[in-house]
Amino acid sequence: MPRQHPAEPWRIKMVEPLRVTTRHERQQALKEAGYNISLLRSDDVYIDLYTDSGTNAMSDRQWSAMMVGDEAYAGARSFYRLEAAVRKYYGYEHIIPTHQGRGAENLLSRILIRPGTHIPGNMYFTTTRAHQELNGGTFHDVIIDEAHDPLDEHPFKGNVDLAKLERLIAEVGAANIPYVSVAATVNMAGGQPISMANLTEVRDLAQHHGIAVMLDAARAVENAYFIKQREPGWATHSVADILREMCERTDGAAMSSKKDSYANIGGWLAVRDPQLAEQARNLVVLYEGLHTYGGMAGRDLEAVAAGISESVQEENIAARVNQVAYLGDLLTEADIPLVQPIGGHAVCVDAAAALPHVPREQFPAQTLAAALYLDSGVRAAERGAVSAGRDHSTGQNRYPRLELIRLTIPRRVYTQSHMDVVAESVIQVHKERDRLHTGLDFAHEPETLRFFQARFTPSGSGAGSDPFE
Repeated sequence: MPRQHPAEPWRIKMVEPLRVTTRHERQQALKEAGYNISLLRSDDVYIDLYTDSGTNAMSDRQWSAMMVGDEAYAGARSFYRLEAAVRKYYGYEHIIPTHQGRGAENLLSRILIRPGTHIPGNMYFTTTRAHQELNGGTFHDVIIDEAHDPLDEHPFKGNVDLAKLERLIAEVGAANIPYVSVAATVNMAGGQPISMANLTEVRDLAQHHGIAVMLDAARAVENAYFIKQREPGWATHSVADILREMCERTDGAAMSSKKDSYANIGGWLAVRDPQLAEQARNLVVLYEGLHTYGGMAGRDLEAVAAGISESVQEENIAARVNQVAYLGDLLTEADIPLVQPIGGHAVCVDAAAALPHVPREQFPAQTLAAALYLDSGVRAAERGAVSAGRDHSTGQNRYPRLELIRLTIPRRVYTQSHMDVVAESVIQVHKERDRLHTGLDFAHEPETLRFFQARFTPSGSGAGSDPFE
């Protein structure tokens, strides 16, 4: 009989103590943070599922690699090890290191985007769209409609709708589209993959119109695993080979090594065009550092290079995705409304379905994330209207069809028992959801990327009206 949860392909060598807080302590912490889980101190969090970015546990091989980091300002041997690893597993010729994925997004946007240009993509991501808009571009969502339906079981909800993409090209002109932005997997859709067949079609259509295809490769290894599991014709291929095939269908990639590569910091921009590479190498000096370290210490370059080779090992990626699926299965069995199918890096609770009595303008996902933290000290991430921000032309809140809280699982950090605790808390909050009789209003709203720094207050707050008391 197969085990419900296969054993992890690693053993624990060092532990970090966790602090368990009381409900009263969590109430105080939540108020001090303005009901924004982004502003909580990590010391006040028990199980931190806010993100899998830079929160992973590095291996003994990564730690040992850090000891030989070359901290030379120019031409460090650690850069050349990173360059060799990216070329081997991702296949790109020109690699420019950055301090993290946002640094790569900044370089890509400044090089390619001009005011009045249009960038189609398979659903927005917060920082990616912000970089595109700050450089004068307009993002257009060309993902398939199934991606916006939490209950749809489409195995590749990250696919681009080719008809939508063709209509946009006809409307604005190919010359006004600097590149197609393809995420693998799609974060805001719940970690949903794009198929190899669809990526091939996107590449062919873009090439026909002389448009580049740029990959958000932060979780491309997870995407490769889903292709192996779900797409006909790829089951006998290795994850490493599938990853390389995915990248072959693109002209470049922005990478946050804080995800698939297990590192705590780091990233890179990779391109095939030598002229683009030259521009990026010149620009990186202004914003990051010299083109052979790009804002990273030599020891971190070594950790990323080692992490890249570990990320494509079959047993590692299988354990990673299966742990996420384990939590998803527990919540599905308890009839918690989730984005289906379960994604590669997170389990996403449909907050709009869980709290249908809370109006969208009172931010159900933000409300549910705060309630989950209050119940157990588990920190999730809001991925709904707060993250979506405001429309720049109208000033009105954007209300995406997906109003989610994201339970994001760091790699090699938490055990099956931690997942059980998370499931118990989500289920308990769901049982008591009627206590959340009101949502949250802005007390302070930043202009850009508001979900990081915003503060809230319970809607219609007054005596006896605070659901978080």
